[in-house]
Amino acid sequence: MSASVLGSLVSALNDRSIEIVDLTAPLSSTTPILELPEQFGQTATFELEEISRYDDRGPAWYWNNFRTGEHTGTHFDAPNHWVTGKDGIDISAVPEKALVAPAVVLDVTAEVADAPGYIVSRERVEAFLAAIGGAPEGGWLLVRTGWSQRVTQEDMINNTETGPTSPGLSVEAAQYVAEESPLQGIGVETVGTDAGAAHSWDPAFPCHSFVLGADKYGLAQLQNLDKLPTTGAVIVASPLKIVGGSGSPARVIALVER
Repeated sequence: MSASVLGSLVSALNDRSIEIVDLTAPLSSTTPILELPEQFGQTATFELEEISRYDDRGPAWYWNNFRTGEHTGTHFDAPNHWVTGKDGIDISAVPEKALVAPAVVLDVTAEVADAPGYIVSRERVEAFLAAIGGAPEGGWLLVRTGWSQRVTQEDMINNTETGPTSPGLSVEAAQYVAEESPLQGIGVETVGTDAGAAHSWDPAFPCHSFVLGADKYGLAQLQNLDKLPTTGAVIVASPLKIVGGSGSPARVIALVER
């Protein structure tokens, strides 16, 4: 009798012919967070509040309350996060199929090493997808920049004389992914899906504006993209099912055939 598809997957995981790669940043009080101009509301730094720890508050158990923003650490952006997607679905309504999807990895680490504010053009995205035989239907475009090596707030935001300076997609590239590609979204290593300078573009924050406005998704603050192949990985993204939520911290893993 031939093995079932799921049985074959379990066997492959056991014999490590399929490897699980964790793409998730640790979530703690030191996890870098988004910074907005001071006139706007700010997201909360992650905090744990101890309820009990094997003591008179609870002799046999340890547990905590936690407080944080929906878009803290490695997180999943739902369409309703942005005004262009305000009539779109919330994080609890993201279909299950979107949580398990193929991915392709565009590597621009060399360019970012020379220019931390490197902007990925539409032409670069189109040339990359053409070279690999096209974008996977319903898949992720993951942009590998090496930015996940920056683990402090200061280094992640990278303020310069022009403000936050970090890599990302151009306006035209974001619009292409949103409106002309079969991809379901983008994933990045930076604190949010847009480049640091995107606040001053037209439209501002185009990855948010175009991608979420097209009922697509974003993944931010990913790690270990260097461990993924250019094509062939499958992403499993598990946000909390927050009713009415605009996003959620997520545990994101990749399945990679070795």
